[in-house]
Amino acid sequence: MSLALSAAVPVPLGDSGLVVGPIGWGMWRFAGTERPRARLLVETALEIGCTLFDTADVYGHDADGFGAAEQLLGAVLREVPSLRERMVLATKAGVRPPVPYDSSAEYLQRCCEDSLRRLGVERIDLFQIHRPDLLAHPAEVARALERLRGAGKIRAAGVSNYSAGQTETLTTHLAFPLASLQPELSALAIEALSDGVLDLALRRGLGVLAWSPLAGGRLGTTASAAAARERRVLAALDAVARRTERLRAAVACAWVMAHPARPVPLLGTQSPARIREAAQAFEVSMTRAEWYDILAAARGEPLP
Repeated sequence: MSLALSAAVPVPLGDSGLVVGPIGWGMWRFAGTERPRARLLVETALEIGCTLFDTADVYGHDADGFGAAEQLLGAVLREVPSLRERMVLATKAGVRPPVPYDSSAEYLQRCCEDSLRRLGVERIDLFQIHRPDLLAHPAEVARALERLRGAGKIRAAGVSNYSAGQTETLTTHLAFPLASLQPELSALAIEALSDGVLDLALRRGLGVLAWSPLAGGRLGTTASAAAARERRVLAALDAVARRTERLRAAVACAWVMAHPARPVPLLGTQSPARIREAAQAFEVSMTRAEWYDILAAARGEPLP
């Protein structure tokens, strides 16, 4: 059986009404560059059908200051306002260096307003809690999200790096359904396949945004590995890449996209050429056996 993919099939984010392309762009490295190049990156992502732009208020913090990635994207959108109409704009809040996490209602409210100002938009399509704050009661988080949505500042809400249990608990306090969850997922980070996160997404119809689908570049086109586990996974990916005559990075993305929860891999590359190459993922026809071969390589043992 072939697990063929199609660039033409959109991915809904829960019941929010938001629909995105099968590949998204993760903007954690989108900072410290000149505006013309930043615009080229945004336009290139849109060119391949990438409509979800996933940023966060903390992106760029280490090098260029808190809010730098949002500020740069906002500058691009102010220069070419029509780009905003072509994208689903997502951001995240709740990481507060050096605390490190703060999902109090007051802080989330302030984060959202600051993000709106930096991005230069009136509404954020998808506002996500970046990481769980163990000191914030889920009811308080829910109230903050409800106020933001009621005020028209956000269209939908999601969570990032939440466990299945944390996500379920939040939903019990929330007056509207979550749209998405965002786990790390790649052929090297396979925990979401078995820890209940993707099962929850299927059960509740949530969109899945998979961050680091190339495992921080370790599964990229030219990446090589010393660790035995990584060598096994690269070999399994390369076997499909050779057969299909597609790049390894494209195969790695296709592997993520093949799950029935329809995860949307969030590319992190800052190279226009690599963004264009990612579209090869739509052309990878992977067999069921090949998908499980890659999983077995990641597990380091035969599947039961």
